[in-house]
Amino acid sequence: MATNKRVFTLRLSDEVFDKIGILATEDHRSMTNYIEYVLMKHLEEIERDNGEIREKSDKQ
Repeated sequence: MATNKRVFTLRLSDEVFDKIGILATEDHRSMTNYIEYVLMKHLEEIERDNGEIREKSDKQ
C-alpha cells in the first residue's frame, strides 16, 4: 500500500548524523525510518500534554 509522504532535505552536523546512525542501527531501523519514528513519538508526546496540533484559524 503506497503512502503519500513529502520529501525534503535535512542538514545535520556530522556528530548528530553519526549519533542518529548509531541509534538507528541499535533499533534495527534505517536512519530515515528512525528519524520519522522519533519525530512521531515527539509529536504524540506534545499532543498528549497540550492537545492536538492544528493550524490556527484567522478568526480569533
